[in-house]
Amino acid sequence: MKSVTLLAAALLAGAVDAISPERSDFFLFPRQKKGVQQPKQDPQLMVATNQGCYKSQGELIYNDTFIFNSIDLCATKTCYPAGYEVAASRAGKECFCGHKYPPKEDLVPDSQCNVGCGGYDLHACGGAETFSVYNTGKSLAVKHSEKTDEDEPTSTGKPTVTSTQGAAQTIIMTETAVVEPDKKGSNTAGIVAGVVVSVVLVIAAGTGVYLYLRRKRNKEIEEEHRRNAAVTAFMGKPGSSGGMSMTDSRLDPILAARRLSDGSIADNQDYSRRILRVVNT
Repeated sequence: MKSVTLLAAALLAGAVDAISPERSDFFLFPRQKKGVQQPKQDPQLMVATNQGCYKSQGELIYNDTFIFNSIDLCATKTCYPAGYEVAASRAGKECFCGHKYPPKEDLVPDSQCNVGCGGYDLHACGGAETFSVYNTGKSLAVKHSEKTDEDEPTSTGKPTVTSTQGAAQTIIMTETAVVEPDKKGSNTAGIVAGVVVSVVLVIAAGTGVYLYLRRKRNKEIEEEHRRNAAVTAFMGKPGSSGGMSMTDSRLDPILAARRLSDGSIADNQDYSRRILRVVNT
């Protein structure tokens, strides 16, 4: 009997020596599974409780990224003091806060939240694109948000390296494209206003040019009339006493004033020169 016991002990010692240190740790101390989503709990006042795994964030807003994230750090120490009833974690390190749970339709199996928390990797803090949602303990009656087409995970654009079930897993997240609001209406109004202002300016400029040319023409006409009046006043009317005398200085004024019917004129006599006559008195 003693020999059998010694033989069994020797065999056991040899088996233990044949096993590598890592494998011996595995057999002696089984490794716990990491990144396990905790079961859903009933809400409690002033206590953070798990409310399930969701595929969308609903109305939750991004708060911060914590290297050592946990349900206590995100829900109790971050969202609760800020007055939020709901908190959520994603990708192990990201923390979200809000006043409503995500839509009921977005609740998914707990296995989809499988990324360990940065501060305590045995518990899951969401998944690559899923959210571990918590009630912060501020209110027991918290509603779910309505389902919309925009209830999709919003990434921060920061690469994150986490450990899931003992194997290294790289999670790369890219920023979601931001859609600019449609400014077509405002652009159209601006274009219309610009066209109206341009038309008004063109009309005003045309009116100004027309008035300037008209005034200039009227002024030219007035100047022409003034010159004509001055010439007329200078020349006088034909045959008037105030006009220029057209009498030849060589003619005899007396003879020139006589009527031709009073006497006859000799053709061979020059009447342009005075003739000395002797008159008996």
